[in-house]
Amino acid sequence: MRFRHPDGSVVHLSYCTNVHPAETLDGVRAQLRDHCEPVRRRLGRDRLGIGLWLARDAARALTNDPAELRALRAELDSRGLEAVTLNGFPYEGFGADEVKYRVYRPDWTEPDRLAHTTDLARLLAALLPDDVTEGTISTLPLAWRTPYATDPGAPRTARTALTTLAQRLDALAELTGKSIRVGLEPEPGCTVETTADAIAPLTDVGHERIGICVDTCHLATSFEDPDTALDALTAAGIPVVKSQLSAALHAEHPHLPEVRTALAAFAEPRFLHQTRTRTAAGLRGTDDLDEAIAGGALPDSTPWRAHFHVPLHAPPAPPLTSTLPVLRTALTRLVGGAVPLTRHLEVETYTWQALPAELRPRTRTQLADGIAAELTLARDLLVDLGLKELP
Repeated sequence: MRFRHPDGSVVHLSYCTNVHPAETLDGVRAQLRDHCEPVRRRLGRDRLGIGLWLARDAARALTNDPAELRALRAELDSRGLEAVTLNGFPYEGFGADEVKYRVYRPDWTEPDRLAHTTDLARLLAALLPDDVTEGTISTLPLAWRTPYATDPGAPRTARTALTTLAQRLDALAELTGKSIRVGLEPEPGCTVETTADAIAPLTDVGHERIGICVDTCHLATSFEDPDTALDALTAAGIPVVKSQLSAALHAEHPHLPEVRTALAAFAEPRFLHQTRTRTAAGLRGTDDLDEAIAGGALPDSTPWRAHFHVPLHAPPAPPLTSTLPVLRTALTRLVGGAVPLTRHLEVETYTWQALPAELRPRTRTQLADGIAAELTLARDLLVDLGLKELP
């Protein structure tokens, strides 16, 4: 979906396909047929933006066979789909029964991360619509905090990898005329947990093609104020490459038994749900929601937020809610000003099948309806900010 910003530029809105498990190229094609095109039809649009997730095997198949890449591009066109952004964070296995800490490997100290991201950049340059010259990729925020923190050589290794990536992106732009930018996506528990944590390493890299991806669920989970965070990034000259529109799980009164019971329904074995609370002494947290619920690990006199991407249009029932207000504030700052801070927005609720059973979509039709409802909400927010939807 495309929108005209009041400054005349085009802002793209997509939804991320990591919600549909697929490790192979055949799986990606099935996503387009079974999920993406039906969502587009529900929205009544001729064109729908998707944030493709290409796992390692799918990316390698496309890299090794130019004919397959051309065929995928043609299939996107024929189904009324377009890709201007990729989710390069998960490497493989994102549809496994248990993902947890595995999603953070390989990290930016390992050669496979640089190689995979380079492949994604080259693929995206070929997949961009003919009238689009800029693409974006979100990626791991360097690494999970351990063992990175105990390896004195890790920061230099990661910086060298990102600098090499920037050089390859420059060469790609010169070769293809397509500018691909990559954004580190801060996430609780990682080396770069907050937007503030991103400033130093990105300043060290010091390249316009390497910036930040602001995920509004992660922003909220870490209790970051969107205006403060974006002010600091702007002052430091760090580009917001893209933003993922998502909402976290919020518990206002975690000391109450009924709140603990409600939270327990969201503690599940597949994904990591880092949980945070803000105290007078600073931010406190656990790696997963069940650790917090068990008691003792977190103070419960202040609100808790958990890294669980809840559907934008359907916050959980009381006594829980979502951090949609944080998303609204961030979006206002990102694209509501005289000039947009980013032009690539991506709805990223990948946890539909991890929701409590009564909230989980049971059919493809229900999932498509839910994704379409999220995109409708995002579209309405953009229109309210003065953007005009384009055909």
